[in-house]
Amino acid sequence: MFISALLTAFAWPAVHSSVHNVPIAVSGPAPAAAHVTAALEQRLPGAFQVTLLPNAAMDQKEVLDRQVYGAIDVSSGTPQVITASAASPAIAQVLQGVGNALEPSPGGVPTVRDIAALPVHDPRGAGLAAGFLPLVIGGTLTAVLLTNRVRRTDRRIAGAFGFAAAGGLAMTAILQFWLGSLTGDYWANAGVVALSVASTSMTLLGLESVLGVAGLGLGAIVMVLIGNPLAGTASAPEMLPGWSGALGQLLPPGAAGTLLRSTAFFDGHGAARPVAVLFAWLALGAVLSASGLHARRRTPGADPAAPVTTTATA
Repeated sequence: MFISALLTAFAWPAVHSSVHNVPIAVSGPAPAAAHVTAALEQRLPGAFQVTLLPNAAMDQKEVLDRQVYGAIDVSSGTPQVITASAASPAIAQVLQGVGNALEPSPGGVPTVRDIAALPVHDPRGAGLAAGFLPLVIGGTLTAVLLTNRVRRTDRRIAGAFGFAAAGGLAMTAILQFWLGSLTGDYWANAGVVALSVASTSMTLLGLESVLGVAGLGLGAIVMVLIGNPLAGTASAPEMLPGWSGALGQLLPPGAAGTLLRSTAFFDGHGAARPVAVLFAWLALGAVLSASGLHARRRTPGADPAAPVTTTATA
């Protein structure tokens, strides 16, 4: 049963992924922009949410600010497809294919320009996509280890932050300096990874404090079997089926993936929402841990330092 659930959780989003409601921009004279928009809808119905902009400079700004995944500029006569493979290699490839399929204009065939490319050592973003499962598992195992080895709540919290800091430094060093999957400021990237691990482990510690072992299992299911497959790190949240991509961005794995792309490739643009999500989960874990501790202190004969699953014996 567990293996079937695991297979379903990871295979369902991948099998049913497609491009839908992906935000892009189109710029140029109104008739030409309208023609391109209509051609996009005809070729891939419902695939794009198009924002009309006046020129290519605005296109580039919107892409680098992570407001859109790419753009098609027809203001110069020759269609130009602007992509950002660092935001999503899959969507960049789709945009390139769509651009190549546009009817050649009198100005020439469409050209493609990647203004936020992935590192040359990892041009497909494989390391970044593969690195998030170990990151999620790391946060989960941290919580499991602390609940089994540490009794006091304050020491558990300190341990969670300590493991997160060490894990953030180590995992980011591997991704950035060894595999070459990340660029940007190392310390900012390490902070993102540490925040992700901390939000996961703190949430699980809080759930265990309130619900016992069942809470630990519930948290692991949410993070590993729901959060990781719906994170969209291998493609994009907009490519996941239905509402699942939006849900994934409200969980630590999805928020961390979006935030790490922002710090590594876009100078922090688009970071506000995922930062808020991660800190919300961190705060939830702290509140749950405090609630569990308070409940144990009010229980006659209970050990305030012991996990909620511990019972007094004669």
